[in-house]
Amino acid sequence: MTIEVAIIAPVLVVLLVVVIGGGRYWYANTTVERASASAARAATLQRTAADAVSAAEQVAASETDEAGLACRSRSVSVDTTGFTAPLGERATVVVTVRCAVSYADLLVPGWPGSVTVSHTSSSVLDSYRRRSP
Repeated sequence: MTIEVAIIAPVLVVLLVVVIGGGRYWYANTTVERASASAARAATLQRTAADAVSAAEQVAASETDEAGLACRSRSVSVDTTGFTAPLGERATVVVTVRCAVSYADLLVPGWPGSVTVSHTSSSVLDSYRRRSP
């Protein structure tokens, strides 16, 4: 009986850690997806490209922080070329949010210390609302 427990216990511990790591990845992916969508929407509500970048960065940071997602590093890139489109033409703002999620505390041999989760979302600018680059 002791030998069976000595063989099975480490396997169960590794399985538990893998499940926790998978859950952490799923949560990070879901949070980053929601943050990029919210940031893209916030950017389209602005009138200038500079304000759009600022709003997208603030919303992405707020979304990830409020969700409790501890990013080792977080980056937000905003494509505001849609602000240069003439009125009446369809234009979009594209936001990409990247977050490096730490796995260092899980102590699984061969598992990376962190994994970068990234998601890109776009939102349509109002075709007839005045905007400036």
